[in-house]
Amino acid sequence: MPDVFVAKPGEKRQRVEKMDVLAEQMTVVGTEKKGLGPRYETVAERLLKERRSGRIKTFSILPKRVRFESQEQRERIILLLRQHWVTQLPWIAGTFIGLFVPLVFQWLPILNFMPANYQLMTVVGWYLLVIAYLYEQFISWYYQVFIITDERVIDINFTNLIYKELSEAKIENLEDVTYRQGGVLRAVFNFGDVVMQTAGAEREFMIENVPTPNRVVKILNELKLEEEYEKIMGRVR
Repeated sequence: MPDVFVAKPGEKRQRVEKMDVLAEQMTVVGTEKKGLGPRYETVAERLLKERRSGRIKTFSILPKRVRFESQEQRERIILLLRQHWVTQLPWIAGTFIGLFVPLVFQWLPILNFMPANYQLMTVVGWYLLVIAYLYEQFISWYYQVFIITDERVIDINFTNLIYKELSEAKIENLEDVTYRQGGVLRAVFNFGDVVMQTAGAEREFMIENVPTPNRVVKILNELKLEEEYEKIMGRVR
């Protein structure tokens, strides 16, 4: 009677061949302890030398002092992405124009029917509204992030200060990863949408207006390869 813990010769041969192909595609940097297989350079290790400091960035590699509420203990953030700054120009321009609106009151007798004190309070109130608008728009952009870890992709959307939506997809469930980059503005400033087809309930998962989408796709494909390699080597968390 065959041993149920021993693979058939054909299955064992296929497993060895698949592991050899994956090992050739990944960078071998040494050897682990006996029985654990080849030691390869992970995506996080390769990107470590490219990490740059800075808090307000649209493309952050291995960000420091960044965590999210559902992050697992050994889960590592590979990329933290925000929408390209060019997409924020409308509210930046609106804020800039709003700062000069009170100057119009000096040229046009709009507020002359009001006492001087009321005119001053109207101008102060206007600037408070402009500052509040600027703060809300900046916070919405700053905290609306796309996080790519070594385990999953997370999209955090802030519609306003009191509403948050979180979507995620496992790296192992990604079936196809592409990017869209149409239009002169996107081509000049190199940003676009990354589209992922998944095996989950939501077939399509998209992160919008991120910088260098071609590089994001490359890193995601490398993470998929790394996840598959860890499965074969039996090191899945």
